[in-house]
Amino acid sequence: MPTPPAVKKVKDSILHHNGVSYVLPFILITSLFALWGFANDITNPMVAAFQTVMELPARQASMVQFAFYGGYATMAIPAALFIRRYNYKYGILLGLSLYAVGAFLFIPAAAQQSFTFFCCSLYILTFGLAFLETTANPFILSLGSKETSTRRLNLAQAFNPMGSLCGMAVASFIVLPNLWSDKRDEAGKIIFETLSETEKAGIRVHDLAVIRDPYVCIGIVVLIMLVIIAVMKMPKSVEDVVEEQHVTVRQTLRNLINNRVYREGVIAQFFYVAAQIMVWTFIIQYANHLGINKATAQNYNIIAMCMFLCSRFIATMLMRFVNSRLLLAAFGIGAACCTMGCILIEGMTGLYCLIAISFFMSLMFPTIYGIALENVDPIDATLGAAFLVMAIVGGACMPVLQGTIIDMGGSEHILFGLPSVNVSYGIPFICFLMITLYGGRCYFVQKKK
Repeated sequence: MPTPPAVKKVKDSILHHNGVSYVLPFILITSLFALWGFANDITNPMVAAFQTVMELPARQASMVQFAFYGGYATMAIPAALFIRRYNYKYGILLGLSLYAVGAFLFIPAAAQQSFTFFCCSLYILTFGLAFLETTANPFILSLGSKETSTRRLNLAQAFNPMGSLCGMAVASFIVLPNLWSDKRDEAGKIIFETLSETEKAGIRVHDLAVIRDPYVCIGIVVLIMLVIIAVMKMPKSVEDVVEEQHVTVRQTLRNLINNRVYREGVIAQFFYVAAQIMVWTFIIQYANHLGINKATAQNYNIIAMCMFLCSRFIATMLMRFVNSRLLLAAFGIGAACCTMGCILIEGMTGLYCLIAISFFMSLMFPTIYGIALENVDPIDATLGAAFLVMAIVGGACMPVLQGTIIDMGGSEHILFGLPSVNVSYGIPFICFLMITLYGGRCYFVQKKK
């Protein structure tokens, strides 16, 4: 007897497949996207905060991002191997545990007033995030039909910027305004730089405590989430298939290397994450050059994230009508044009171009991720996801290079006749061109097939 149309619609919807509903596990796993979004975007403005309170050059302060995203590179592959050996649920629980440990290490880091200790704490925290991303992304892809997997991941990823907005709001309204080291005189000069070492020491104790507290609070939230997931039953997925078929890691690596779309997707993801982190991290420095203090400058970051969030829902809707590969290429072109505007146009107009980049970045991470894994065998998906997460190391490498370019401007902050912070956005511009190339190549490969 044929399946009635109404029933078939339920079966084939984005969160239903073959009569099975994945709504509850989808909601639970999607909440993890918000958790690492919070960590990502409360950390970005800390580069500027540490630069002032610890009196560091931009290049050294950007080591915050090197430590944060370096943790992804270090732990992504071990996380995938752990998940292959056990299952998604254990991967999530271990990830949440490491997240909490890293957050609570901010307590001794603030007591020691050690920038290195803070970087080590972030490094361990992102061990946990590597486990969560390596687990959650392929898990979401598996919760339903293959045809709707990219849309499903875009929907789940839409909740990531909600966590990011919370992180930005905490940074903007709680952390940055309460940093005594960023107080300025009537001429706009930072007072902290003119104080004695004794006065600076007292301010440093206060400011590092202000930086510490949000991480401790999110550590408590993570522990609560750990307990909830520990008692919840998760649906069986690809890890059971791997266990039954005994697929070797060597065979999986061979399959992934021979998959051109996947291989190039890892490279594209490297460039995307590098561009995203650079765009958001140095908005504050860009605004500082225009005479805007850190707390106010962070508000522009919040506006950028609001655009990012709204655009992600728009992009998810557009994917019902436009090929995801073509949409990726189009958004890459839009991001590159806005980046060129923020380089060449000085003043507030350049800042507005910088903010507008976020609109076009919105679909990039989940779309690259979904396209890269679309034709990967489910048995290979866990390790495939790990390399895509490992590509987040782009966020560790490139900001240091951008900070170096900013420092090259010297005391005048001028390079090639433009503000050095403007010139530094040439690196994200190149990244967006690479993403556009990937989207276009994948579109024509699919069209040819």
